Amino acid sequence: MKPKILIPIGDASEALDTVYPIWRVIEEGWDAVVAGPEKRIYHLVMHEIPPGWDLTKESPSYHWPASIAFRDVNPEEYSGLFVSGGRAPEYLRYNEDLLRITRHFFEANKPVAVVCHGVEIVAAADVIRGRRMATVPKCKLDVEFSGGTFVNDRCVRDGNMVSGRTWHDNPYFIGEWMRMLRESMK
Repeated sequence: MKPKILIPIGDASEALDTVYPIWRVIEEGWDAVVAGPEKRIYHLVMHEIPPGWDLTKESPSYHWPASIAFRDVNPEEYSGLFVSGGRAPEYLRYNEDLLRITRHFFEANKPVAVVCHGVEIVAAADVIRGRRMATVPKCKLDVEFSGGTFVNDRCVRDGNMVSGRTWHDNPYFIGEWMRMLRESMK
């Protein structure tokens, strides 16, 4: 049976934050299981800061199906977790099932990757206290209010968690996450 990797999404998950890790998991021969608040199709977005802007611009992007609802996820069946960014974490962090799932990965010391606004989910789950992590600089406050240490770097590993700032960092922190997953499955 192929190892299963859980990738939670919602409407306004960032497309490159989400699709790139899905494909990397599939390339390894594992099962990328996309979960959402409900089992349905979600609307991904593209985030970028255009030249001269101080604020992120959001544009419509691809649509992606979630094959399972958070309430139906048994996290013990999964070998790793990838927490995407975008605007989705703003409301996903209130989903008690997703917080339960997230806590399981930290309690079981399974590999977790977090990018950009995904920090809002791990912060709400109260699992980054005392940890170092990268995120987009405008989310530094989320890390620090949750007892973590913000690091402005493209790849930060702290125990079972690796993090990056934005999708621009995908080639750096996702490679580390893939190594962590392979090592944990030996």
